[in-house]
Amino acid sequence: MKKRVDGAAIITAERERQIEGEGWTDEHDAKYTEGQLASAAACYALADRDRRGFYGDSSIKKYWPWDPVWWKPTPDDRIRELAKAGALIAAEIDRIMRKEKEEEDE
Repeated sequence: MKKRVDGAAIITAERERQIEGEGWTDEHDAKYTEGQLASAAACYALADRDRRGFYGDSSIKKYWPWDPVWWKPTPDDRIRELAKAGALIAAEIDRIMRKEKEEEDE
């Protein structure tokens, strides 16, 4: 029987790729305490609405938290963009949960 692939599995695979392929570890993510991970996720989630990228009056340009070189849209693959968004949200949730656990342990 063929394994069903769903959105959660696609997001999990993207998060694993970010960690293993890009090196975006827990320690790396801990540096972003001002909502940068969530902002980046929102940009990928909204990318379908604003194909101008970093040109003109772009909402993405306004909210993208990092240098534009890190903006890597996939305009021909909406699922891929949403997977990036979901993985960044998961990273932000994990970061917050780790911080709360550390504070509890103190």
